[in-house]
Order: sequence, then C-alpha cells, then structure tokens
Amino acid sequence: MAESEDEAPERGPLRRCLVRRESFAREAMLRFVAGPERQLVFDVSATLPGRGMWLSASGDVIETALKRGVFPRAAKQQLVVAPNLASQVETALIQRIFDLVGLARRSGAAIAGFEKAREWLTSGKAGLVLQAVDGSVEERARFVGGREVPVVAVFSAARLGKIFGREQAVHVVIAPGRLAKMIEIEAGRLAGVAGGVLSGQ
Repeated sequence: MAESEDEAPERGPLRRCLVRRESFAREAMLRFVAGPERQLVFDVSATLPGRGMWLSASGDVIETALKRGVFPRAAKQQLVVAPNLASQVETALIQRIFDLVGLARRSGAAIAGFEKAREWLTSGKAGLVLQAVDGSVEERARFVGGREVPVVAVFSAARLGKIFGREQAVHVVIAPGRLAKMIEIEAGRLAGVAGGVLSGQ
C-alpha cells in the first residue's frame, strides 16, 4: 500500500504543510515534533529526533492548525498543545536570530555602527543588513542607499546593541555566507508568524 503524503519519510527539499496541503521549501517552514511527555514541541532548528509535522510560517496557519486539531491527528496520538503556540514560535525564532547574529559577531562575520558597517556595505562585503526596528526610517534608508542587499529589521537598537557589547546599534552588516543566509531565512519565518509586526524585544 502506498504511503500517504502525511506519512511519507522526511526527505528531499520540500515539506507539506498540514493546513495548506501544499509543499514548500523545508527551511522556510516550521517543524514540530511530539516530545517525550506527549507535548507538542516547536523544533526551531529542525534537528530534533522524531517524525516532523510541518506548517507554513504563518500565524494564521498556526491558529488554523490549533482550531482543526491537526497535530494530534498527524501524530496519531493525543498531544498537549499550548494555546499560545504562535507566541511560543515567535519567541523561539527571535532567540534563534539573536544567537545567529551573536555567532556571526564572534566569528568576525558581523560589524555594527554606521561608519564601519557602511564601509563593509560600500566595499561589497555585505551579505545582509540588519537594522533596528526603532531606528529612524530616513537614516535606515540612507544607510542602505538603494543597494541590492537583503535588509531585515528584528530587534530594537538596545537589543541589537547587546550582541555587540554596546548601548545600542542601529546598523549591522553580516558578511556574505551561510550565516547571513540563515539569518535572512529566520527573519522571513519570523515575519510570517508575527504578521510583519515585530516588537523589537
């Protein structure tokens, strides 16, 4: 008997959303697993053991999944599912981005501050620009100067500054490479879950 799509092994670059019933790139989706206490766990890095249950990165999709009870059905067992699941997912993604930017800083792949970051940007050493959500819109636009480089805004200037050991940071440039791509992807997942409205916590 052929496997149903929900029971198919996790292989290949695409995963099927339990709500939308469409397949999307796995790195842009949200993976959940059943924990040891039958608790639904958001697997932020998609590395936990167990059969994954995948959703599109959207707050609406998470809410629909909760209403329809898709997780216990997909897991074929009763699960403890937090009613504030979307909020938990958002918090986990924010922390993951914070950790990835910190890793980029420690590895020398990130620089903060208008002048130093702008120097990287103008010399073509920018794979991603990360800006404070509470920074001046005009200054943020002036910094990028219309260049073709991905720009994301997740943290407040104070939270962004913490990563670099300073009071605040409005402009951060991440060097091209795997970390820049990962941060961009995580910011995209976060924007989907948060509906594009970020507190910059």
